[in-house]
Amino acid sequence: MAEALTQYKLIVLYMLDHVDFPLTNTQISNFVLEKEYTTYFNIQQAISELIDAELIRTESTHNNTCYYIMPAGRETLSYFPDKISAAIKSDVLTYFEENRIKLKQETSVIADYYKTTSQEYAVRCQIKEKERSLIDLTITVRAKEQAEAICANWKKQNEEVYGYLMDLLMN
Repeated sequence: MAEALTQYKLIVLYMLDHVDFPLTNTQISNFVLEKEYTTYFNIQQAISELIDAELIRTESTHNNTCYYIMPAGRETLSYFPDKISAAIKSDVLTYFEENRIKLKQETSVIADYYKTTSQEYAVRCQIKEKERSLIDLTITVRAKEQAEAICANWKKQNEEVYGYLMDLLMN
């Protein structure tokens, strides 16, 4: 099992090393499960151990956890170039080729909310490119349902909102 767990960790590191944006837990898990490399619990254990070893770092919101490879993770990956088969490397690269835009969109458009000290909800809507914010907008609303609706709608309508704001502010 230790050998297999090492393999799963290397797959996660390989995936994170081959994108210029973070991947979510769901994205990593879906790939591994779709290819039937292992079970959900094994991949979660591998991810957890990578975090504990500080080879990857996380960034969490209410509904998502994103993973970034750390320099130590890249270094570790470089020690084991032959531990991941050419077939698995090809599967990863093909997956990214076929899904890059969708994957990037899922992690570059972020919406989260939190309760403020005045018992309202602050909703933070962002569009990120690489780790840089293109827009970072915080809106305060009275009800949790409103905050949840804004988060859901931001995911669907962020391009229109961003375009509208740019047109309005640039003219």
